[in-house]
Amino acid sequence: MSTLANQLAAAEREEVARAIRLLLVRPLLTEAADPAGFELVRRRRDPLAQWFDYTVGWSLVVEPRRGHARLAKVRADPDGSRPARRARSGRAPFDRRRYVLLCVTSAELLSMPMTTIGMLADRIVQATAADRALAAFDPVHRPERMAFVDVLKLLESYDVLRAVDGTTEAYVESAEAKVLYRVDTTLLMRLPAAPVGASRLAAPPDEVSARFEELLARLVRERRYGGVVADGTVDEAHSQTAATDAQRNLRLRHSVLRRLFDDPVLYRTDLADDELAYVTSLTGRQILRRSVEQAGFLLEERAEGYLLVDPDGLATDVRFPDDTSTARVAALLLLEPLCATPAGLLPEQLAEAGAELLRRFPRWAKAYQSEDGAARLSDDAVRVLADVGLARRARGRVVVCPAAYRYRLTETTSSDTEAEPAPERGASPRETAPEASASEGIGVEGDRL
Repeated sequence: MSTLANQLAAAEREEVARAIRLLLVRPLLTEAADPAGFELVRRRRDPLAQWFDYTVGWSLVVEPRRGHARLAKVRADPDGSRPARRARSGRAPFDRRRYVLLCVTSAELLSMPMTTIGMLADRIVQATAADRALAAFDPVHRPERMAFVDVLKLLESYDVLRAVDGTTEAYVESAEAKVLYRVDTTLLMRLPAAPVGASRLAAPPDEVSARFEELLARLVRERRYGGVVADGTVDEAHSQTAATDAQRNLRLRHSVLRRLFDDPVLYRTDLADDELAYVTSLTGRQILRRSVEQAGFLLEERAEGYLLVDPDGLATDVRFPDDTSTARVAALLLLEPLCATPAGLLPEQLAEAGAELLRRFPRWAKAYQSEDGAARLSDDAVRVLADVGLARRARGRVVVCPAAYRYRLTETTSSDTEAEPAPERGASPRETAPEASASEGIGVEGDRL
């Protein structure tokens, strides 16, 4: 092979690896949001689709004319650690009401290439009134309008909705606000990623709450692995024979690699026996290492598990350490007492540790300077640690996970008690160390071990 051919092949590998990491962190990539990233994915869409299908079993659809690429991520173990978030109110997660309105709004938008906010609200009023399982939508009340606006802003962030006249936020103040939208119904239909449509799950409304876990599991069951019929139920008569060896190996490869590429860290103790046997087999190890290399990650393999490091930080959706919120700063500070107590800390002990932080920095964390502030601060910090795979709750205690020992608090400085503690150095499990933050006032410095 000529030198030029070698250079072209190397350039293609680098571009495919970069595009894989872009799609992992942004499974819905639009040309409007990231023109350069979308162009890269459009240009390399064939090898990308092949990599995702073989490695993790996720389908990739790229629509150049419509300007979007959709990676349909599917997990056999869905969780709520990555909720939809509000564009307002400090990025608070969606509550049940907002998820209901999101589903109803999406259904109504499918037949409306153009609409106004008032017409859409009227359609939702009628739809919720006609369904006895849903609470009626009443735009007269401000909280209802706020929830509706949060849903519309989320759809705008996906480029499903585009306001061509007026602003969505105006509806919060008045139900008479005038906003005109253009709707991308094709992109809207690409949003659901579940292999089984929710409409195929025939369940009486009064049984949904009691059977929620079962119904959720049926939504993500995939027929390609055998033993599953069209509505996501298990074919009991053929479940033992329907899955061939090839199907079982396919399921194991996808289940392990999905978690490896989608989670901050993968612990061996979290794998089922057959998954652990697969990933430690000769074939499994070869596939794992080849897939990691093709995606441009660095693999850290330890006795406790596996961790991917992204040298460019492209695939990291949540950084740690990070000074963008009080809870994230507190999470790094609380790692020290947690790591010093391998058996774990009780909620009361964590609350006391949070209270000590508030006493040390009385002008910091003003939102937590209340009677129950220390407990709330420690709870929020633990939630951050759990989301990045550094801690978990077990038997009433919070216990650190092995990856937590990658961090070390090396210095805390204070020159202005009104400043918020800010981590300066450190690295998350999916990235190298981020740049130092502008640390004025109180600062915490952490090293990756």
